[in-house]
Amino acid sequence: VQDCICVLLKKMEISVAEAEKRTGKNAVNMQETYTVYLIETRPVDAASEGTNPVPDSLWRRYSEFEQLRNYLLVTYPFLVVPPLPEKRAEFVWHKLSADNMDPDFVERRRVGLENFLLRVASHPDLSTDKIFYSFLTEENGWKETVFETGFQAKADSRLKALNATFRVKNPDKRFAEMKHYGDELQSVISQLLRVRARAADRLYGVYKVHGNYGRVFSEWSAIEKEMGDGLQSAGHHMDAYAASVDDILEEEEHYADQLKEYLFYADALRAVCRKHELTQYELEMAAQDLTSKKQQREELATGTIRTFSLKGMTSKLFGQETPEQREAKLKMLETQIEEGEELVKERNGECEEFVKSAWVDIERFKEQKDHDLREALISYAIMQISMCKKGIQVWNNAKECFSKM
Repeated sequence: VQDCICVLLKKMEISVAEAEKRTGKNAVNMQETYTVYLIETRPVDAASEGTNPVPDSLWRRYSEFEQLRNYLLVTYPFLVVPPLPEKRAEFVWHKLSADNMDPDFVERRRVGLENFLLRVASHPDLSTDKIFYSFLTEENGWKETVFETGFQAKADSRLKALNATFRVKNPDKRFAEMKHYGDELQSVISQLLRVRARAADRLYGVYKVHGNYGRVFSEWSAIEKEMGDGLQSAGHHMDAYAASVDDILEEEEHYADQLKEYLFYADALRAVCRKHELTQYELEMAAQDLTSKKQQREELATGTIRTFSLKGMTSKLFGQETPEQREAKLKMLETQIEEGEELVKERNGECEEFVKSAWVDIERFKEQKDHDLREALISYAIMQISMCKKGIQVWNNAKECFSKM
């Protein structure tokens, strides 16, 4: 899967190069401040030929990225569509701002949006989508193009259907298990992020308190002659140690964001399973309706009422229909049954196609997930080891200072 980088990324370099704060009027003519992101694209072959042309660039708001993703969700219900970075900061430790205009948050979101575009551009199906391509290359007219697809109406009716309560009679075991796995994955990653935020809080406090060592050593050095220089130097090492935590936790935030991506991916996975349930439910409803129509035909043709109904009672009380009326009803039922059989066949085909496509993509996603999470956890462990080594170095330096006193 990792080697199968797709068509678009082979042809085009994509990046979200910078973010910029802007102020303007919104839809209801109110002044608002928002952030726009600069998407840059350039042909890959230009780089390999040694020429370095100025990249094509355009600005997009976060809401436009949301629009693109909603379009992809509706158009490709059977695919695990890559998630967007969070709209508001979640699982933050106390020093991090939850404000979505905070420069650090905006920078992390810029990285997340670039990652989203690269995920879509390296997906075997999504990367070939024309609307996605125009999102990257056409600043004006993109919104109109995406609305012309009619995706919004489909999105609204699909959302209503997905939020409705329905129970599938014969659920597909594989999808039911995958949906349960999505729930469990989301739960463990949430717990992991909470633990990490608590640990970051404690770590920040422990590092910063070392600054007090620095202050005390510095004050102590002022009253000593022989020991003064050694204490002063040791104090500087403690100050440096206290200051280093900011960079450490900034780097750690990068790994937290990688985990958050899979927290949101779990939602995307569950959405595919839920859409499969809906496809299955529509098939079952069509089949049930067809069975009911065939039963009505049989009752009309033989004159026997199998199930109790108000119609049956009325005909017993007020007499039977005329042969002409029965003939007309039979004719209408025949037409409805023909249409019903066609619909069941169509729904069956849709369901089979959905299962086939979805399962291929779920397998692709599982490989990607295993690879990414393994890499993220290894990198996180390496970072912790490096941090501990730096801590040891600081104390070795302090020991040297004390030895020279």
